Amino acid sequence: MGYNKTIQMCIFGGNPNGRIMCELSNWNGRVYKISRSELNEFAKRDDAEYTGVYFLFGKNSDNDETIYIGEAEKLVTRLKQHLKDESYWNDCIVVLSKDNVLNKAHVKYLENMFYQIAKAANRSEIVNNTVPTRSSISEFDESMLIEFIDNTKLLVNTLGYKSFEKFEQADNKKTLFFSIVAARGANASGYLVPDGFTVCKGSRIATNTTPSMSKNLVELRNRLIEKGIIDSGFAFTVDYVFSSPSLAAAVVIGRNANGRTEWKTSDKKTIKMIEG
Repeated sequence: MGYNKTIQMCIFGGNPNGRIMCELSNWNGRVYKISRSELNEFAKRDDAEYTGVYFLFGKNSDNDETIYIGEAEKLVTRLKQHLKDESYWNDCIVVLSKDNVLNKAHVKYLENMFYQIAKAANRSEIVNNTVPTRSSISEFDESMLIEFIDNTKLLVNTLGYKSFEKFEQADNKKTLFFSIVAARGANASGYLVPDGFTVCKGSRIATNTTPSMSKNLVELRNRLIEKGIIDSGFAFTVDYVFSSPSLAAAVVIGRNANGRTEWKTSDKKTIKMIEG
């Protein structure tokens, strides 16, 4: 059973797009969110050269989120190296211990674990060239670091980055499912999630699009086919989360659509009707 958490947050200079420091009550960890342009300001802090792990966030050519996962004994020194030769990131998240108890073995372990978690979540493209190696640590240290990972995931998610969060799975007994049956073979089901709307594996999209369908929606549909998320038979190969019911409906139907009226339950209630 989950329990409430208390987060302390400092937004430096009142700018939420610059630097943010986050802490949890009764935890010795600290998480910073730093924009690329604010890295020199972060470097002025006493803990900027602590040992820790970091995540670099950006976008690829398809506008999908990318993440680089790294570790360093001197964090800001390593981050400044990324400034010199890499332009794929815009924001950085730094994770350290307030009392600087993390050592090289600890952060190598964390780096590998966060890599594996991000890979399993499959929300972001991981741009590391190699899989980080995992160091051997004691059972006592591992227990401490598992808690460190859980708290970090919570704070990173709170800051708006979902790379370490698995997609919410449907509970057949509790989840309210919606469906669309439309022209040109569209036959899909899905359900609402905090991130938007999940279209279920096996759902079929329309075999073609209407001339009036927005260009960006056509491009999204084509990218999903190119990536194998939708196969040659126009069926989803995995459960896939869209940022909104309307985006999901448009891809399924092959035209511009209002998902809050297109998706319906088995008794013909729309999302709009249920939400009131």
